[in-house]
Amino acid sequence: MADGPTLIPLDNVDPALVEALLDRAFEPERHKRTAYKVREGTDWLPGLSFAAIDDEEHLVGTIQCWPVALTDPDGRRHPLIMVGPVAVEPAAQGAGYGKALMTASLAALSPQAPLPQVMIGDPEYYGRFWGFTNAHTGGWDLPGPFEQHRLLARCDNPAVLPAYGMLGPWRG
Repeated sequence: MADGPTLIPLDNVDPALVEALLDRAFEPERHKRTAYKVREGTDWLPGLSFAAIDDEEHLVGTIQCWPVALTDPDGRRHPLIMVGPVAVEPAAQGAGYGKALMTASLAALSPQAPLPQVMIGDPEYYGRFWGFTNAHTGGWDLPGPFEQHRLLARCDNPAVLPAYGMLGPWRG
């Protein structure tokens, strides 16, 4: 990564290569994770999803973002963007690919109408670099097991976030 990673739109990459990278980065059983249930039946958002290519033009990282919604106790659906998975080739982890992918994805959000973002991740890491926090997600639930402290949100105005709700796929 001489001058930083080369990032390209994820839809320019063969989906089979993306799936193989996700298997190596997480493990083939990843499809059983709760995050997959949250975004089930939706397609990732091309404008917010990227791939990292190394100097030899190999795929070394990906980020996908998904349309999801938090359904509040009154049945109102609040659209959100689910960030992740952020996957980096195991041999290339620690080289800055994941950080570059996260930064590019969040920078691609529309400043005119930025939807709140949600993710499951390490609060210290994602909080320090991008402002994700679990301060507003304590009353949120997911369609499967999860660690409450790892459910993170990022929003310019947290007052718009419902205190309670069920996170699931956006089907508008």
